[in-house]
Amino acid sequence: MATAFYPNVGFHFSVAFEGLGDENDTMFQQVQGLESSVEMEEYIEGGENRYKHYLPTRINYSDLTLVRGSLPNSEVTKWCLEAMEQFKFRPINLMISLLNKEHQPLISWYAHDAIPLRWKLSDLHAERSELHLETLTLKIKYFNTIISS
Repeated sequence: MATAFYPNVGFHFSVAFEGLGDENDTMFQQVQGLESSVEMEEYIEGGENRYKHYLPTRINYSDLTLVRGSLPNSEVTKWCLEAMEQFKFRPINLMISLLNKEHQPLISWYAHDAIPLRWKLSDLHAERSELHLETLTLKIKYFNTIISS
């Protein structure tokens, strides 16, 4: 009898910034933007009017958006504030990992040279009992996919 394979769940993951933070700085509620696309150049052949040729030129990577409850004394937040308030940008690599039930990586994405692009805090409401969220938008050069065996 063949072994059944099931799709991975998307709610058990970690985010680790190289050289920043501790275990609290890895806990994010949401990660968006793990996306790449091919940029194409159009080439029209003389005398051939039925179709166009398309040549791949480069890969584009989306901005990463990370959401979590705001944390006091976070090294990641300090890194973002250093960029936003002092205009000092330090590119940082980060690893986003989808985890199995033993908390081991199933698949990881290693993002290169991330810098803060946007830092947003959720609204404050006296009549609501919600977490105060911090949203970080990061510009990255590219990412590599690492599939664990």
